[in-house]
Amino acid sequence: MHLVFATSIVPDGAPTTGYEIANAAILAGLRRAGVRVSVVGFAWPESAAADLGDAVVIGRLDVRNETADPATKLRWLAAALAGRLPVSCAKLRALPAAALRDALAALEPYDGYVLNGVHMAGAFGPLFADRPALYVAHNVEHRSAAENAAAASSPLERLLFRREARLLAALERRLCREAGFVFTLSEDDRQTLGLDESRAATLPLVTRETAPGRGTPRRTQFDAALIGTWTWQPNRIGLEWFFDAVVPLLDPGFTVAVAGRVPAGLRAPAPNVRLVGRVEDAAAFVRSGRVVPLVSRAGTGVQLKTIETFEQGLPSVATTRSVRGIARVPGNCTVTDDPAAFARALQAAAAAPHDVDGAAFHRAQRQALDAAMAAGLRRLGFAAAPGRAA
Repeated sequence: MHLVFATSIVPDGAPTTGYEIANAAILAGLRRAGVRVSVVGFAWPESAAADLGDAVVIGRLDVRNETADPATKLRWLAAALAGRLPVSCAKLRALPAAALRDALAALEPYDGYVLNGVHMAGAFGPLFADRPALYVAHNVEHRSAAENAAAASSPLERLLFRREARLLAALERRLCREAGFVFTLSEDDRQTLGLDESRAATLPLVTRETAPGRGTPRRTQFDAALIGTWTWQPNRIGLEWFFDAVVPLLDPGFTVAVAGRVPAGLRAPAPNVRLVGRVEDAAAFVRSGRVVPLVSRAGTGVQLKTIETFEQGLPSVATTRSVRGIARVPGNCTVTDDPAAFARALQAAAAAPHDVDGAAFHRAQRQALDAAMAAGLRRLGFAAAPGRAA
């Protein structure tokens, strides 16, 4: 069996963002189920050809808001208004549909599609209507857009996010209706999208093929370490809550390091907080903190940084949004949405850090992922012999 994995941005070397890590886990699950997978989509302009492997690249695009100049953003908005599309889908219309049509023709014969998120399907929907499709709902996109609207700082931003939410809701309804089967990344998302278990399943994710070993004792540098793509609005909402509500309640000597891209203008709220930018080894950086704050306050789907923290067995303090989609929360994770309780739990965990073996968590996640993947493929008539993928 041969499926085309249609994605906005094709995998590029070692995965770093949550979206890339999720894609790697889903692709590995498909291949373990015996599916031959061809990946087709766009590549970042800076991607090296060697890192793209055998993916079919139909063009190079930078769709990141934080790197776009005002003229580019206006072109995206004009394309969205002209095509009555969400801006996130209209960005992909920078290249003609003919390039994708030719790429799909070159991959023949194949049996169906895996529509990886709303964006490719929203931008080029008619090209995927000729054969069965699985739809992977990474998030409930319209709900995230509505939350972004509520948090917007200007009337214009609020108006644009509300438009995005309305159009994404219609697009998600269509994709869920037309797909032969839907995978969500959390049980909450399956229910929010109104999908019963006959047409959808939740994919528990892992961040690596094999569980990390416990290894040698950690050498910590900070009391708390957190990492993320903070330019993504749902992540930014969580970081700003942490800065505004939790950091002022921490002891002045409690050190916090924050890695990853931050929005322009965002500053460390106190001398004990350091913004360290991009780090070469995300896992090593997180292990440098005595405790990991998991601070999600918006968005849907599943938090890959939460899964990675649990796989490594690191002590953590998490909001309830941070553990959505996680069936078993380890004993060394405290869950609270109260800022004062969050601050107290961070300080207590840092004072006596307790690591656990994350191998059991990783094993359970991967087994559940494989079972859900196999069930979805069977439901669509795509059963395959495990381990025989080309």
